[in-house]
Amino acid sequence: ARLWSDAVDMEKIELKRTKEFDLPSGVLAAAVSADSKQAVVGCLHGVYRLNLESGEHDRLYQHDSYVSSVAWLGEHRVITAGYDGELRWFDLATNTLVQRQKVHQFWSWDMTVSPDQMYVASVTGQYLAGGYKYEPQAEKEPSIRILSAATGELVWSLPHVPSVQSVAISPDSKWVAAGNLMGEVRIYNLDDGSLEAQWTTPDFTSWGVIKSHCYLGGIFSMKFSPDGEQLLLAGMGPMRDPMAGNGKQLWQRWAWRANEPAKVDQTHDGEAGEGLMETLAVHPETSHFLMGGRLRGGDWNAALFDHDSGSRLASLKTGYRVTEASYLADGKHVLLAGAKSQPKKNKKGKFNDFGRVEVYSV
Repeated sequence: ARLWSDAVDMEKIELKRTKEFDLPSGVLAAAVSADSKQAVVGCLHGVYRLNLESGEHDRLYQHDSYVSSVAWLGEHRVITAGYDGELRWFDLATNTLVQRQKVHQFWSWDMTVSPDQMYVASVTGQYLAGGYKYEPQAEKEPSIRILSAATGELVWSLPHVPSVQSVAISPDSKWVAAGNLMGEVRIYNLDDGSLEAQWTTPDFTSWGVIKSHCYLGGIFSMKFSPDGEQLLLAGMGPMRDPMAGNGKQLWQRWAWRANEPAKVDQTHDGEAGEGLMETLAVHPETSHFLMGGRLRGGDWNAALFDHDSGSRLASLKTGYRVTEASYLADGKHVLLAGAKSQPKKNKKGKFNDFGRVEVYSV
């Protein structure tokens, strides 16, 4: 009876596309406003504002390189981060760039704002071989920067092993988690900067002995569970050929508050193909989450999973690389964004619209 009930519940889950928009540039990041009427989108060629009702869009400003992350700060401001190592604060009400701050010497791989809007966390780092076993060099700058979201004042500079590619802050705004290329996770206390937990999962990285001598892969996205007790990680499993990117579409769920952090679950056998998973979205109330990324082989590149059982509930083959997933405020819709092709110029020298934003009902 229990299995039958679960099966019926799973049949009720469906991802149905309700809106679709093309943008001039490939999307690396997106954030939806509290009223779900607009999104601010970070692209290869700048920051765009997208009206989610009409599809109208306009470019607001640009970084000196690709825009890697976007987060809302209140109703009218956003913070963006880029591969130029900068954070930029922009006021949407006045169309004014309020502040720009150089935070890293290298790229900002990922950035997030705490739920209480007090902190902004950004992570960086470049993998460079440090010895004959290709172990990484020590960081040349702090891999994790915590700043005041309101003023940009530096709060904490926290160490990790570069490159650090993903960051998340707990729902209660007390903990910051960061994951790196080698599958190492560190969680720090935002009150005093102390290290609270640390572990390594080797499943998200590969050492490319076939075609290159370096580490490849890493943890590309992470999210805390709504109660903050567990941490979801996403990336790609071990690869037969690292340069081909043919590792398993992989998520893992960790109970990090235990004396020894423990892996609770991961992508089930038979429920995944091959490809790098780049984004996670956790529903704030119900027990499911969405993972998306690139498709290398298989029948989906975005899928919905039950948080408790780990079972796949629904899946999509979008036809484009998914770089961002975000639930809308009503919890009944999810935004997916990414790049649907490589940029190409037509005979007039203009690039094709290769950015993509879609909204799905759940």
